[in-house]
Amino acid sequence: MKKIAVITSGGDCPGMNAAIRAAVRVALAQDAEVWGIRNGYAGMISGDMKVLDSRSVGDIIQKGGTFLGTARSEEFKTLAGRQKAVANLEARGIEGLIVIGGDGSLTGAKHLGELGIKFVGLPGTIDNDIWGTDYTIGFDTAVNTALDAINKLRDTASAHGRVMLVEVMGRACGWIALTAGLAGGAEIILIPEDPFSQEDICKQLLESRAKGKQYSIVVVAEGAGSAIDLGKYIRANTGLETRASVLGHIQRGGAPTVSDRLLASRLAETAVRALLGGKTDIMIGYRNRQCVEVAIEDAVGKKKDIDPELYRLAQVLSQ
Repeated sequence: MKKIAVITSGGDCPGMNAAIRAAVRVALAQDAEVWGIRNGYAGMISGDMKVLDSRSVGDIIQKGGTFLGTARSEEFKTLAGRQKAVANLEARGIEGLIVIGGDGSLTGAKHLGELGIKFVGLPGTIDNDIWGTDYTIGFDTAVNTALDAINKLRDTASAHGRVMLVEVMGRACGWIALTAGLAGGAEIILIPEDPFSQEDICKQLLESRAKGKQYSIVVVAEGAGSAIDLGKYIRANTGLETRASVLGHIQRGGAPTVSDRLLASRLAETAVRALLGGKTDIMIGYRNRQCVEVAIEDAVGKKKDIDPELYRLAQVLSQ
């Protein structure tokens, strides 16, 4: 294989640029030509792609987002759209793909594989919800962003004796809330994986106040409920002064941490070597400090659960 392409798709995350950089330079070192596809699968369908050299990926390792751009594509969800994308790849002689993204992006790669395109995927999402890898690219940076916010909100919560609710990302997955909440010393962590009642939350907060805690931090994954609505309920039913902050897309931006830069670089090198070596229909994950190959059917077909021991520890330490 002498001609490959790199694509970032779906939600952006810190570390995508580091992964692109590593993929391009490792491929060039193996005498392969590398194309960059702009704006995800939408760019693949429109033919928005160009040849990349080593200088094309200079000065990007420290930048968040993705310099290739990303976008959602409804057309790609259709067979006709995917066939158009494949035709554009074949017209340029592109023999394989490095696909960087989350569950939807990897599922898209799987569909291209069914049409004969060879690919290797990289897990790029802040949610850390991809099966087969301990960590996804972007997760560590997002958690540190959330933790920084929690630390700052703790100062004002303490000063005013308030209940401070912090809503973090995670529609169907509580990894960000759990990890940032544990590291930030939150009294309560609410995640989609563990349903709760508002009455129980109020009771827990009143018990904490009775024990002498003058303020509380509640971290809420967006998939578990609205921090704003919950804050209103708590205030109405306990009399405790509450404030809610929704971090939103701030968690997706910013310079990637050391961990994310190293993870992205290692995964990308392994992915390129695997693709140029003839392997396909896999994702490169990271387990037990090693890069591992994961069948794409498992990566997109299995559900990654939160770590029950972390959740248990968070509840113990919140007392």
